[in-house]
Amino acid sequence: MDHDDILQLDRHVPSTRRAASDQHHSPLLIVLTLLATLGVLLYASFLLNPSNRGDLVPWLVVVLAEGVLVVHTLLAMWTVLSGTKDPRTYAYWAARDSLLVRHGQEPASRWELSLQGRRPGVEVFVTVYGEPVETVRRTATAALAIRGEHRTWILDDGGSDEIRDLAEELGCLYLRRLSNTGAKAGNINHALSIAKGDFFCIFDADFVPHPEFIEHTLPFFTDDTVAFVQTPQTYGNLSNLISRGAGYMQTMFYRFVQPGRNHFNAAFCVGTNVMFRRSAVHEIGGICVDSKSEDVWTSLRLHERGWRSVYLATSLAVGDAPETVEAYTKQQLRWATGGFEIWFRANPFSPRRRLTPDQRIMYGITSTHYLTGIVPGALLFVPPMEIFFDLRPVNLTVGVGQWLLMYAGFYLLQVALAFFSVGSFRWEVLMLAAVSYPIYLKALVNAMVGREQKWHVTGSTTRTASPFNFMVPQVLTFVFLALTGAVGVWQNLVTGRFTLGTAWCVTNALVLGAFIVVALGESRRNRRAARSARRSPPATRTEGPPVRVAVPRPRHQPDRVARQVLDGGRA
Repeated sequence: MDHDDILQLDRHVPSTRRAASDQHHSPLLIVLTLLATLGVLLYASFLLNPSNRGDLVPWLVVVLAEGVLVVHTLLAMWTVLSGTKDPRTYAYWAARDSLLVRHGQEPASRWELSLQGRRPGVEVFVTVYGEPVETVRRTATAALAIRGEHRTWILDDGGSDEIRDLAEELGCLYLRRLSNTGAKAGNINHALSIAKGDFFCIFDADFVPHPEFIEHTLPFFTDDTVAFVQTPQTYGNLSNLISRGAGYMQTMFYRFVQPGRNHFNAAFCVGTNVMFRRSAVHEIGGICVDSKSEDVWTSLRLHERGWRSVYLATSLAVGDAPETVEAYTKQQLRWATGGFEIWFRANPFSPRRRLTPDQRIMYGITSTHYLTGIVPGALLFVPPMEIFFDLRPVNLTVGVGQWLLMYAGFYLLQVALAFFSVGSFRWEVLMLAAVSYPIYLKALVNAMVGREQKWHVTGSTTRTASPFNFMVPQVLTFVFLALTGAVGVWQNLVTGRFTLGTAWCVTNALVLGAFIVVALGESRRNRRAARSARRSPPATRTEGPPVRVAVPRPRHQPDRVARQVLDGGRA
């Protein structure tokens, strides 16, 4: 894959995201953030005003649920406003100017690296676990083409002979373990026992790195306290409602929240598009294998040891967002379970945690973030309390106009802020945010009881399971709300009085209905694909035993490793 191919992938990335990746916060963003903060405070004061309180049960549900949103929103605004400083210093730019040492007509991937007068070793790991061969080919080819001398490894935890053959074809180094202990973290730790470079980069199999990845990230390591440099997850497959919703859901985080966390030395690794200092990871005993969210846990342990992290808001790799209900559900379940595990197993506010006060708050936000995804599920059942039991969260003296004004001040200003961040209104984000509560509730239970969460591949999937297998709670909730909304409409017609509860209930039913329509479309596509596959069955392939495969020896590489593909961890 050449640079033109990567640019082609980048065309799918929102232009506002690309354009803003290297810019500081604009005055408009700061004004919108301050206005949104004011709206949050006014809404909180409205809910907590005793004179506005309605019936106890719905009022408690709203106060507790909206309280979670208020606290997280205020902390998010604080973080965003803190992220105005560019992490690239004079020392960074000086190191970058002298980083690449060109030699005649040699390919850019063989240009020598010079960091603080020495020649660092850089390993590039492409982690693989069952992804399609062409997906791995695309990423490995781009990894080989990164400018600056490095070694590219395919770490195959899927045990695929096709991937092994691909490594031979491309000239990558190849590693396959005898077991999958520790999942992705174990895969990386196994590679670190063999690859001895001073620094290593990690790319998921579906994230295609840009050629300039090393020259953008390595100069930060002139600071001997920097453990890792993280760059954004940018997506190039925003082609359907699920992938667009899943992709744009993270825009705010990668463009504004992560840069703000730099200010508190609390930016964390997200598992891909990252460069680590080997000695820092070695100090904490390797990549954390105790959780499927190995990235956040590893970051926490490094920060506890006093290491620094850097987040660079420059898109340097393009990957795949989940495209199906199944892929999205499994991705969010794994991420949320890992987040909640931090709270239950490594409470950031515990005196045993060696973190600064700012870092405690930042990791507290991380470990409780997915509670904000459970909140919409609780709020869904407030309107039925009014329709069936005449119970309201605010008293009847509060007019609909006043209630809507406060509500709009809280939500619409945040929508305006998201609109400015993304560049357009993305209803897909609101849809997924409203229907994901069963995923996050299950993740909370998983973390509480210590239930193991199976690893799976993020991104598109080749399976054709029905999406409805993964959204039973949403379907049942939709049926309940649709019937409740019908009762509410009938009541309004009989009494001749419009009620906010009915409007709220019907709106929620429509959002869930939109998600079901998306699932129906996906189910139809799956059936068509299954019929097509039955008509054209794949050719059978005879599998042979794993063999060692010779690969071209890069310059200045140890013969023991570089002249062969390593299979099963045996050199």
